[in-house]
Amino acid sequence: MTSAEPAKGSTRGKAKGKTHENAATGVGPLLRGWRERRRVSQLELALRADSSARHISFVETGRSRPSEEFLLRLADHLDVPVRDRNSLLLAAGYAPRFRETPLDDPTMGTLREGLEQLLAGYEPYPALVVDASYDVIAANRGIMMMLDGIPEHVFTEPMNAMRLTLHPEGLAPRIRNLREWRGHLLHQMERQIALQRSDALRAVYEEVAAYPLADPGEDAFEAGAEVPYFALPLRFEHDGHVLSFVSSISTFNTPMDVTVAELAIETLLPADPATSKYLHAHVS
Repeated sequence: MTSAEPAKGSTRGKAKGKTHENAATGVGPLLRGWRERRRVSQLELALRADSSARHISFVETGRSRPSEEFLLRLADHLDVPVRDRNSLLLAAGYAPRFRETPLDDPTMGTLREGLEQLLAGYEPYPALVVDASYDVIAANRGIMMMLDGIPEHVFTEPMNAMRLTLHPEGLAPRIRNLREWRGHLLHQMERQIALQRSDALRAVYEEVAAYPLADPGEDAFEAGAEVPYFALPLRFEHDGHVLSFVSSISTFNTPMDVTVAELAIETLLPADPATSKYLHAHVS
């Protein structure tokens, strides 16, 4: 489990030590940055938030200080991550609204139990829970079967799903369509980095992108498969059998905690009957 310092003090009201000018100057560039990152004009944002382009302009240039509720409304329409909504509030002179509770905190017991039940209930199919940097929070026996035989030194703490997948001594040599799957994962991370401001995620990306491309051998998928896949499959070899999976990622709806907002549950759905049969016979 990961842990982080929870937000301290009151979760509402003004933070101490902030002047009106400094708060407005601080939040304006941040808000403009998120608007430009989402490629939304001031007019479009104003229409979404039931405001005016003039008011949005005044907020971004520091001529007007937004209320706490208005700032959160703008953040919602710009799909700003929960962690960064706290940053916007702080820059505007308000206290953080969203807590960051460690997963091992007693108040998160129901969440931990629910995640464990979800992962166990998905067996024999592989499933895991990761955080915003793809560090593994929990995994079921389907995942552990896939990781069987990986050298211990690859399991660097914190255990990271991208590192385990793309490391030349990790799962990479076992992935039959590695070039396509690697490209998919790197592109996925590039999109996230472009939409978020995460130094931790960028560090993971730079590490795994630098790994040499392992050669898993010829893949029948490249020559044309009989199964009409509806999404790019992960074709994975285990004990001489090629298994095919389709990945699905789920997140929590309307999270009120930074930790919960950054959790993602990835499940690997069998993409053909043979894979399903194999998992039922080998995962125990």
